[in-house]
Amino acid sequence: MFRARRKALLVSAALVGGTLLMTACEDGDAAKDTGAARSSAPASGAAASATPSGPAAAGSGKGSGAKGEGADDSAGSGAGSGVDAGDGTRVPVEQGCGANDITWSTRSESQAGGYILVMAKAKPGITCYLPGTHPVVAFGSDGTEAGPAEQAVGEPIKLTGGTTAYAGVNPKTTGTNGGKELDSIIVAVDDSDANPVSLKVGTITVDKAIVTNWHTAPKDAVPFS
Repeated sequence: MFRARRKALLVSAALVGGTLLMTACEDGDAAKDTGAARSSAPASGAAASATPSGPAAAGSGKGSGAKGEGADDSAGSGAGSGVDAGDGTRVPVEQGCGANDITWSTRSESQAGGYILVMAKAKPGITCYLPGTHPVVAFGSDGTEAGPAEQAVGEPIKLTGGTTAYAGVNPKTTGTNGGKELDSIIVAVDDSDANPVSLKVGTITVDKAIVTNWHTAPKDAVPFS
């Protein structure tokens, strides 16, 4: 009988111990799962802060896009508006005027023995630069050209909007009665202009003609010989 009771106690103790062991294991696993869940929560929060959502995300995307577009625009506009200076910057390329970029007119003046004032304005929507030298002015079918009235070279003149540039042409600088009778002149912006224009000037006598540089004021375009 003693042995039977002992056996029953052992079985009971084993059952109780097994139950306690299982409970401990379940508690340990639960604590482990809870700890893992707790440790994963900050990671999720960090990921959320690193990847904004809602308005913040839209703003971030827009800013990134703006930078990308800005780089592309810079490269694109640089290619059209300037050349590489060699240090990463762009230098604007200024467009030189051609005769076909300009609205031309002339006026007869009496100063300095009489001369022709040539006036040049850029056509609407055009901005270009005249050189600081003189225009090429030719006379007659033989293409006789006017010589320079000035030796110095001035600054380029920007033609845009209502800006007018002036050059003065003295068709006759000699005191003799010789010369050619003409009623028009052929004008090009400079030696590189491939599209000269013919301008009516009335009857003139041409003999050793001279022409001034381009100027921004008519008083500076008087061709003193």
